[in-house]
Amino acid sequence: MAKQVRVVRMSVEQPLWRALSGYRVLTMLYAIGLFASAYDEFDRPGIAIAFYVVLFVWTLATLPRVQSAVACTKRFLAVDLAIALTGIVLTPLAADDHHISSGGPTLPSIWTAGSVLAFAIKGGWRWAAFASTPVAVANLIERGSPARDTVHNVVLVWVASIAIGYVVEVARASERTLARALEIEATTRERERLARDIHDGVLQVLAMVQRRGAVLGGEASELGRMAGEQEIALRTLVSGALVPVSRVSLDAAEGAVVRAVEVEVEEPDDGPVDLRGLLAPYAAAKVSFAEPGAPVPLPAPAAKELAAAVGAALDNVRRHAGEDARAWILVEDETREVVVTVRDDGPGIPEGRLAQAEGEGRLGVALSIRGRLRDLGGSAELVSIPGQGTEVELKVPKARGKAGTR
Repeated sequence: MAKQVRVVRMSVEQPLWRALSGYRVLTMLYAIGLFASAYDEFDRPGIAIAFYVVLFVWTLATLPRVQSAVACTKRFLAVDLAIALTGIVLTPLAADDHHISSGGPTLPSIWTAGSVLAFAIKGGWRWAAFASTPVAVANLIERGSPARDTVHNVVLVWVASIAIGYVVEVARASERTLARALEIEATTRERERLARDIHDGVLQVLAMVQRRGAVLGGEASELGRMAGEQEIALRTLVSGALVPVSRVSLDAAEGAVVRAVEVEVEEPDDGPVDLRGLLAPYAAAKVSFAEPGAPVPLPAPAAKELAAAVGAALDNVRRHAGEDARAWILVEDETREVVVTVRDDGPGIPEGRLAQAEGEGRLGVALSIRGRLRDLGGSAELVSIPGQGTEVELKVPKARGKAGTR
């Protein structure tokens, strides 16, 4: 039996970083294009050209910085915002009065929004609000007065950045919740698998020792009492195991991380096997076995799990219906599924007894039978009429007959 650790990463944040990288490059080229198309509106074009050289080099050189939350440090964000603010403040020095009064774009133009969005993705809506404020002040200084178009642009950047920051925070919380849910599911499946194995072996042996010790008396009675205590403790442990806390990636951009331990059971052959051969040994003097005349092929893992569920059903017959009860096993090979029915002529199960047994930690039907069939994609239906016996119908679909590792 070998163990593997499977790491599943979930992130809706990483695409935002990739989009921001493309946005910065495109808006940098857009800003340069605007300057080239309105070159005659600049009294001191040398200032604008010097700024665009810095902007061009800075944008391309810092592309790795906007690939993840870890790479996008606070120092980088501060320098990046400072470059955007410098470009806005330099606009009146480079452009003529007509360009300013007519609401012409600033030197960095919409590239400034990329700097603010980096704050939003990195730290959420509070960081976005912090970065938007100096941008708003710089735009008002550049224009000289709170004109309508200036106020419109400032409010647009402010609202958009805060909204994106809030979405990022919600996405991170959702990722952590999803990671927790997936880990609980993986842990629950593994716990149920272990519980089935324990129920099929250890718990039944402990219960038998307890019963035999009570019958023999003396020192055997004390041994039976200890076995009963260990059975109760083991049932409690199996039915109420703790679930570990989900982990979060060191790089927030990689999203939440779920680590699930996979237990791989080495199978001699994963090819189809004849289910009849696995069920035939259950036939006995008081157990009748009816099978089709042709083979009933199923993948080996699925066939073994189905046979184990049949064995668990027969164990319940022996334990609860009495030694004199008879049982019948019927195998039906249908078009889309295999159906195995286990019926007995015992006294039946009183109404509410199964729910009571699960509450006491006795999970034979819940795990050894229904749990196995659920993992195979099938179902287990139990019908019991007091005084007329019990019938368990097990169904396994042929299309999904292979039990996966958990």
